[in-house]
Order: sequence, then structure tokens, then C-alpha cells
Amino acid sequence: MTSHKEEIQRLAEEFERCQKILLALGDENRQHLMLEMMRIGDCRGVRVGTITEKTHLSRPAVSHHLQILKDAGILKVRREGTKNYYYFDADMEAWSSLIRMLTHAQEIMNQLPDRSGNND
Repeated sequence: MTSHKEEIQRLAEEFERCQKILLALGDENRQHLMLEMMRIGDCRGVRVGTITEKTHLSRPAVSHHLQILKDAGILKVRREGTKNYYYFDADMEAWSSLIRMLTHAQEIMNQLPDRSGNND
């Protein structure tokens, strides 16, 4: 049986592995880009120009944010000739790692005693 200290250490390691996706998701501009991609609703992929039209960001800024989302494992890019189409990653390893880490954190918190100081 593992101790709370060992479980928390394991959680810290999982959290560290998820830092790239957490940083990518934590940015308001990237959240906005993802929402716009969802609203566009084309699951085959969206071009930078289309996303730029829907945001207040410049084309280079959109490209930069898309690259960060791609590097975090959230998006993939498909090339057709000279055109790039960005789409949500179907294998979702980054999402799965994040979900596992959050589930593990919840399990640890549920096992710990009440630390609020409330006696209610």
C-alpha cells in the first residue's frame, strides 16, 4: 500500500509531464482560438487565415499560438500542397495524460481528511 506522500510525489511527476498542455491551455488567446475552431465546425481542419478572420490576433500571432497547441499535442496539421489545415488531435494522448493526472489528484484529495478547519 502506498502512502499519501508517495501518491503526492507520483502526482507531482504526472503534473510535470502535463505542464506543456497546461501551459498551452492556460493562455486566453489559445483558448479563444480553440473555441473559434470548434465554432467553425470543420473537423477536416481549419486554415490560419480562417482563424485570423474570427479573432483579434494577427496572422503571425495565430500561427504562433497554433504551433504551441501543436507542440502540446492538442492540434495536428495536415498539408495539402501549400495549404495547412489545423485540427484537433484524434489520438488525444495529451488529453488522456491530463485527464489521468486530474483524476489522480481528485482521488488523493478524496482520501485526505478535511483540512478546512470547519467542524460542520
